[in-house]
Amino acid sequence: MTLGEKLVCPKSAEERVTPVAHHVADTLGRALRDLRLSVTDRCNFRCVYCMPKEVFGRDYEFLARKQILSFEEITRLVDVFRSIGIKKVRLTGGEPLVRRDVERLIRMLSELGDLDLTLTTNGSLLKKMSMALKAAGLRRVTVSLDSLDDAVFRAMNDVDFPVSRVLEGIEAAAAVGLTPIKVNMVVKRGVNEDSILPMARFFREAGHVLRFIEYMDVGHSNGWRMDEVVPAAEIIARINRELPLEPVDPNYPGEVAERYGYADGRGEVGVIASVTRAFCRDCTRARISTEGVLYTCLFATRGHDLRALLRDGASDTEIRCHLIDLWRARADRYSEIRSAETVKLRKIEMSYIGG
Repeated sequence: MTLGEKLVCPKSAEERVTPVAHHVADTLGRALRDLRLSVTDRCNFRCVYCMPKEVFGRDYEFLARKQILSFEEITRLVDVFRSIGIKKVRLTGGEPLVRRDVERLIRMLSELGDLDLTLTTNGSLLKKMSMALKAAGLRRVTVSLDSLDDAVFRAMNDVDFPVSRVLEGIEAAAAVGLTPIKVNMVVKRGVNEDSILPMARFFREAGHVLRFIEYMDVGHSNGWRMDEVVPAAEIIARINRELPLEPVDPNYPGEVAERYGYADGRGEVGVIASVTRAFCRDCTRARISTEGVLYTCLFATRGHDLRALLRDGASDTEIRCHLIDLWRARADRYSEIRSAETVKLRKIEMSYIGG
């Protein structure tokens, strides 16, 4: 839907949003269960695989405040999504903790009811904010950390931020009960693959779940190349040679991480292998960008404007039936059909959609 276009909800809308709506499925039979919501396009890091400085430099123009969804608009959308089956909401960015008063948004969302409310962060502000986040109703956090080697990590975040401060944030989050904590490591060939084993050893001892993410072609600005991907199979093989691993069943249908438990029972790791072992067939995720555009795939080239509906006076029922129609028409499976040509497509940037 474009700005100014009037949404007309079919007469049968009420029928279509009653119990069956809680099981709304797309063209491939995939249910709608998870919502990832970017609350800001800004970040205090310039990670080379997400917001490289040559694109997102000093002169880059971020979205104006009036362009991004307000807390009230976000809460209203989440409530509508709850009515059609959403069980889990993950707040992302950019870096979500740089959004002013984000704790207030978390409190508003937690008051909606029984939502699994989580947040992904680079950890830079986590030590300072953990207690307030927990008090507001956040259940747990996922922290991005790409190496324990300070020189490698500083080079990857490209703002000279030290590992120690991220680790302090993880400790603070654990202390207030934002658990279980998951740590995400993006692995890029020639940059940080030597950090795989040190990270596995460290977080096994710390008792947090480490997940390795294959370097992905999200967006169009990171110059992605296939030869920079360290395949999940290689990652697991590296760890298994020193710390034997055994496959573990998913925690729930549609879980993106393949789980492996340490053979001695002391913890687990996961791999998110969107490039080499596509999991499109089980994807239950919808994504909303900072400015309120719905994307039905992480690698989407176009989205659907929900902000226009909110600001043009659409009712909750009208928005609800529109979302149902969009999800039922969904046929995305980018990772399954990835090719040299699809890689060239101008896809939505990670900083707008979170990941």
